[in-house]
Amino acid sequence: MMRTLSVLSRWKARLRLQERPPVAVEIASAGVLAAAKTVASDIKYAYRPLPVGAVTPGVNQPNLRNPEAISTALRSALEEVSGVMRSVTLLLPDPATRVFSLEFDSLPDDPSHVSAVLRLRLKKVVPFDIESARISYQLLDRSGNICKMLAVAVPKGVLNEYEAVVRDAGFQPGAVLPSALSALAALNSDEPVLSAYLSGVSLTTSITAGKNILLYRTHELPDNIDERTAEMQRDIAVALAYFEDELKTAPACVHYAGDLDADEFSRSVLAQPLPVKHYSASQQNGESPAFPFGSNPAGLVGALAGVRSA
Repeated sequence: MMRTLSVLSRWKARLRLQERPPVAVEIASAGVLAAAKTVASDIKYAYRPLPVGAVTPGVNQPNLRNPEAISTALRSALEEVSGVMRSVTLLLPDPATRVFSLEFDSLPDDPSHVSAVLRLRLKKVVPFDIESARISYQLLDRSGNICKMLAVAVPKGVLNEYEAVVRDAGFQPGAVLPSALSALAALNSDEPVLSAYLSGVSLTTSITAGKNILLYRTHELPDNIDERTAEMQRDIAVALAYFEDELKTAPACVHYAGDLDADEFSRSVLAQPLPVKHYSASQQNGESPAFPFGSNPAGLVGALAGVRSA
């Protein structure tokens, strides 16, 4: 069953306190990136490229077109970093999931009843069969008559594809997370944060403030470079406006992690002068490894935040 590792209520603190595998792996369109916590609390990485078209993330189609190649890449990358550990945290491409920030007047105490309420709420907004989907949720905040919740939904067939290739590689998916949601734990700020997470074919914009996630939006981008840039510019503009409207102030910077160089992202995507600050993932121990295109490490750093080495 998919779990969100308590990313939600007091998400930073709880994410770091969870007993999770000290090994994580992300399956992305360009390749497989594995990471493990070392005894020195550094992070060791291994990357394996994938054939073009092997991974086509989405919620209404088969995602893994070449499972044998993917399992081979997973086995090779994970065996380089994992030691004897066979349980891993698995990160999914963001277009393969749907993440929602929701408000309710009240919620049942029985978790099974909460799931039923969520399925009813999401039925009209997800483009897949919510009744057979895997749903994970956690309460963000309960204040007065308002319950704030973050929910993650993944089509059952899509989740089964990703878990199967991990098992075929000789490992077990101990927990599953959307990449951009996991990456939020790599942020190192107690102030309200506007972040942009660019990975492969999608851009996720989010706003976090304390224990709340005020905005979380994943946009699948077009292939055309000019169209893609224009849509990213609109996404950032919408997130900036929402930040200023909700928090009555402008963000000090944009926290960014992604496939583009930060300077290029700033020049081509930001319509107004605003500092771009890397997620703490890109500042791990002061330097960032030379990651190949498409192997953004922020999600893995978030998944391993606070985890002890094996």
